[in-house]
Amino acid sequence: MNLEKNFSKLYIILVEPNGPLNVGSVARLCSNFEVKELRIVSPKCDIFSLEAKKMAVKGQIYLDNCKIFDNLKDALSDCDLVLASCGRIDVSKNLFFGSSEEIFSWILSFKKINNLAIVFGREDRGLTNNELLLANKTFNIPTSKTNPSLNLSHAVSIVLYELNRSSKRNSKKELEIFNLASSKQIYDSFMEIEEMLLRVGYLLKHTSRPKISKFKSYILRANTSMHEINVLRGIIHQINWFLNNSKTN
Repeated sequence: MNLEKNFSKLYIILVEPNGPLNVGSVARLCSNFEVKELRIVSPKCDIFSLEAKKMAVKGQIYLDNCKIFDNLKDALSDCDLVLASCGRIDVSKNLFFGSSEEIFSWILSFKKINNLAIVFGREDRGLTNNELLLANKTFNIPTSKTNPSLNLSHAVSIVLYELNRSSKRNSKKELEIFNLASSKQIYDSFMEIEEMLLRVGYLLKHTSRPKISKFKSYILRANTSMHEINVLRGIIHQINWFLNNSKTN
């Protein structure tokens, strides 16, 4: 699969996988579709076990060289665009979902994305709402409503196949310059926003997270650019400067 004209590096990120067979199968898929790197957040199984290696076959190099992280935020720190897969039906109403086909067509409308990450959650319960908010876009794979959950490695295979297929039928229309704010920029901005709003009394500690999550979902849905998020951070910095330097009556 050659996706070089759209993004330089593709990362597959697994959050707390608990099955070595699944991890090995995903490593094999990384090899099949020329993924740059496999990253794993807090694995709950032995990802270097004989079971995993047997399933990986020629993808064993991805197991040998995979990077392990303590949390998802750190695993995404160098990624420019983050997509998250979700099959849960009990997610927050504030989260916006698109179909995988729509989102892949959207990302392939950009000229170049340096580091693209696709995140997959736990086999039994997927990603938490807070983890989903670390992604620029969240998508699901349409399945039966009576049994919506897919096996982890099966979900990865479908996503990589669809991404490959979308890239091959990309139209000749003029591509846009990629300038969206990264997951890290948005995360850091909202840490500052939450701290400031707590300080001025707009938020209360025990209810701040749901309100901030709702605001953050608006920013993600708006496809906020790097320039726009920098303007927002500039406003926050100025307000903090005023609070720090204003005289108390």
